[in-house]
Amino acid sequence: IEAEVQRRKQLIHQSVERKAIISKCYKRKHPEVYILQDSFLAPDFLEIVRYCTSSDAHLHGLLRYIESFPDKRIYRLPVFTEEFCQAFMDELENFEQSDMPKGRPNTMNNYGVLLNELGMDETFITPLREKYLQPITALLYPDLGGACLDSHKAFVVKYSLREDLDLSSHYDNAEVTLNVSLGKDFTEGNLYFGDFSQDPTPIPKYIEIEHVGAQGLLHRGGQIHGALPIASGERWNLIIWMRSSAIRNQLCPMCNKKPELVEAEGFGDGFTETLEDDAPETVNLCSLW
Repeated sequence: IEAEVQRRKQLIHQSVERKAIISKCYKRKHPEVYILQDSFLAPDFLEIVRYCTSSDAHLHGLLRYIESFPDKRIYRLPVFTEEFCQAFMDELENFEQSDMPKGRPNTMNNYGVLLNELGMDETFITPLREKYLQPITALLYPDLGGACLDSHKAFVVKYSLREDLDLSSHYDNAEVTLNVSLGKDFTEGNLYFGDFSQDPTPIPKYIEIEHVGAQGLLHRGGQIHGALPIASGERWNLIIWMRSSAIRNQLCPMCNKKPELVEAEGFGDGFTETLEDDAPETVNLCSLW
């Protein structure tokens, strides 16, 4: 366990070093996409947020605005405009083609971008989570800390015939996940969803859900899922793992044990520890996972 803790700590230090280099040396092609603006968001998404922040908002009212797959508690909703998706992907491709250092999004995806290293956490992802997504997740996932998602990990993954084709079954290190299909042109590559990891059935029932450009899927992080192979083209997806320290402090979602914490930088894995002055800090990793 100690060796794994040290390995993951080293990954965090390497990420901090890459972020510093990128901040100093990378020339942004579309600097405007780094700061979240209402104009980037689909009008229907803004309407959903307005409803969810109204005084009389409730779950059944919200479900009138979004497409639902109720057996799995999965929901599809518009998120971004197509114009923003095009500019964002153009920025990502510009970064990909640069000589800047790059880290893998996670242990399963080889191609993509860690958005905190690109400098998008504070000005884009955090306000998106806090101001826009949390009012929605508060109604959809109150049992998973949907009203108190206080940290995240955000990254973009890329699928193409010459690189990653698919993604095998897994569940996320998150309470709630948002997966947005940014584009480009591609065929097949549907997502599939099975059981909730903490409530498996003897014979899992799977459903397939097709990607729709500029739209997102909200699902429980513990929902077992994967991506089928694309048959042609290229696809970029924005993934935001949203975490609630109030939930995961009780039980680590990855090892299913009471977390034993070690200090980390930034958001870590979203756990918090009350210090002597009672000030919680979201900087910790579970050493058991």
